[in-house]
Amino acid sequence: MKRIVFWFDVISPFAYLAFEHLPQALEGCSYEVQYRPVLFAGLLGHWGQKGPAEIPPKRAWTFRHIAWLSHTMGIPIETPATHPFNPLPLLRLALACGEAGEMPNRHVVETLMRHVWRGGAEAGDASRLRALSETLARRRDPSGEEVKGELRACTNDAVARGVFGVPTFDLGGRLFWGVDTLPMLRAALQGDAWFGGPQWDAAAVAPPGVTR
Repeated sequence: MKRIVFWFDVISPFAYLAFEHLPQALEGCSYEVQYRPVLFAGLLGHWGQKGPAEIPPKRAWTFRHIAWLSHTMGIPIETPATHPFNPLPLLRLALACGEAGEMPNRHVVETLMRHVWRGGAEAGDASRLRALSETLARRRDPSGEEVKGELRACTNDAVARGVFGVPTFDLGGRLFWGVDTLPMLRAALQGDAWFGGPQWDAAAVAPPGVTR
């Protein structure tokens, strides 16, 4: 059985769609998933990028695109009342549901994702966050330094591995970015010969013509 590391931030609608679609996309494959929360803004800051919501035309396209994906995948989605929002309380809660060093399970991630992407409510509403914390029966204080440090460590580890966006799937050190790479991830899990040849490495070495 192969392990997939699923790097996610609940702020990303694509991470939500990928999370919901994952069991169907990989049906019949032998795998286990470790869910690892990261701060998307931290990835953007490290790599010098802007988020899609920070570029008005890209923001409009992003939400049209996710509406279409929702329609074609049959996955319900409703944009939260405010987006972007501060995802830190939710990401920390994900880790606080387990003991030190323990990553959240699928139930925890599902609850957090649906808190954000179903119902159209305010993701960061204080009363909703309190209710969510009680529902998940957290084991540690999400505001404690231990949990905060774990989230920073997860984000730093993601950067060190070359993760630049969410969702990203890590399969044996190979990174697959985006919900649209799920068929590619499936092929890798099933031992497609393409991944055993030189194509994977060769495709990534095109020299840049311009550097800015």
